[in-house]
Amino acid sequence: MKKITTFEKHLNKQYGEKGTNRRDKFEADSIAFRLGEMLKEERTKAKLTQEQLADKTGTKKSYISRIEAGKSDIQISTFYRIIKLGLSKRLKISIT
Repeated sequence: MKKITTFEKHLNKQYGEKGTNRRDKFEADSIAFRLGEMLKEERTKAKLTQEQLADKTGTKKSYISRIEAGKSDIQISTFYRIIKLGLSKRLKISIT
């Protein structure tokens, strides 16, 4: 029977312990990816194109595209504006 490891142990092996540069980069990239996926999902539900969302929020289509692709380190204030103004949704943030 194979030994089962936790996801945390897998991350430690693959990207290093928490607090190392490689692990910190992985964590930041992971957050960017998740935010992009959430934005894309909500934009699609709202039946908006990237260009329409950009127009509603005073940004550019290329910026919306970079966020959705997880390629942009977005500020919370900008993400809030996109969610509130562009999608008429509420943004709830929690720290655990």
